[in-house]
Amino acid sequence: MTYLAQKSISRRMLLRGAGAVIGLPLLDAMRPALAAPSVAGNKARRIAVVYVPNGIMMRDWQVAKVGSDFEFTRILKPLERFREDIVVVSGLSNHAANKAKGGGHAKASGSFLSGAIPKYTAGADVHAGTTFDQIAAQKFGPETRVPSLQLGCEDSRMIGNCDTGSSCAYTNSISWKNPDSPMAVEVNPRSVFERLFGTVDPSLDAETKAKRALYKKSILDLTRENTKSLVSSLGSTDRRKMDEYLTAIREVETRIAKAEKDPEIPTGEKPSGIPFSYREYVKLMFDLQTIAFQSDLTRVSTMMLGREGSVRVYPEIGVPDPHHPLTHHRNNEDFIEKVTKINVHHVELFSYFVERLKSTNDGDGSLLDHSTILYGGAISDGNQHSNHNLPLVIAGHAGGLKGGRHVAAAEKTPAANLFVDMLNRSGVEVESFGDSTGRLSL
Repeated sequence: MTYLAQKSISRRMLLRGAGAVIGLPLLDAMRPALAAPSVAGNKARRIAVVYVPNGIMMRDWQVAKVGSDFEFTRILKPLERFREDIVVVSGLSNHAANKAKGGGHAKASGSFLSGAIPKYTAGADVHAGTTFDQIAAQKFGPETRVPSLQLGCEDSRMIGNCDTGSSCAYTNSISWKNPDSPMAVEVNPRSVFERLFGTVDPSLDAETKAKRALYKKSILDLTRENTKSLVSSLGSTDRRKMDEYLTAIREVETRIAKAEKDPEIPTGEKPSGIPFSYREYVKLMFDLQTIAFQSDLTRVSTMMLGREGSVRVYPEIGVPDPHHPLTHHRNNEDFIEKVTKINVHHVELFSYFVERLKSTNDGDGSLLDHSTILYGGAISDGNQHSNHNLPLVIAGHAGGLKGGRHVAAAEKTPAANLFVDMLNRSGVEVESFGDSTGRLSL
């Protein structure tokens, strides 16, 4: 089938069936008639934040040389193969956290993406600021099925005291829809999958819901007829894209189903759908984000590899001790080494996400070409709860961002300056945000 002969289909087309819906990846058949694939391109841009808690061992993170000729440090080493796809950013500060009252972890994560001072409270009267990811969600939301995803791999409760009188809302969520509304973090892959591809009609009758729960039919089975009809009308290139995309969905479904049946997990210990292995858990969440971006179901996501104050243990990398207490190392070299191992492990997992985005086609490039991904945390030195010289990396090429560099901002430049740049590169035009003093030049 020649490109001219193809029937143009809408980018917003969905495959439906029995209460399920599947968005589509960008196909050649979605390009305007007579437009060459190399010219039509894809205008969608994505923003994601991958958050790490409890600070970083900065001596093994900090890059020494500014510019392109820098050496990767021990913690950043897993990203070296993506040198041309990343920018290491240093010198940025979260001044709001320094001005706030409350626990060192809560006020850091509670202000990180907004630059707003969080109210010191453990009650329901939490108050902080709208985060920059939600500014993007307001812009892109009308064009996508899901305005934004908020994912995590740990305790997501939003009430109670989680840090010396500071609400759990500040430690357990980094995304705020408005100053009074923290976004709940979803930790169950099954729930995320159902939100992306599940029930279309909320009034679906109880019998149909019960049957779906009983048989746990694949989303692909539920939409089989609709999918078959579409694929038969596509050219060979688009059929290959659809096959790769549907295969990825099936693999994620299979991994979720396996996690639900994992005999190693005692009944009731973890919610349905969470893998026993932390590594597999994180990868599954990254795969869900990749599919959501690929199908344009959403263009905005945040992912917390752990909540602030996390006491997760990492026996799989030789660290059976709780994370947070280790970060208060008091210069104990054994503690420092264990924290460094955790930091390296997190970057290794992030590199998996970068690889997935880089290897997924998206019109005239890859998902990574059309994305701006922030990796890092709201605390640099965990031993001191420092909010200066934050450990940050940007991956992706949205807005023509050139990688392969270490950019050092002037000391104590507001982190919000970076968020202004990320928003503009993603097509959200803003002159200022939070406590910014301008747009960081990348």
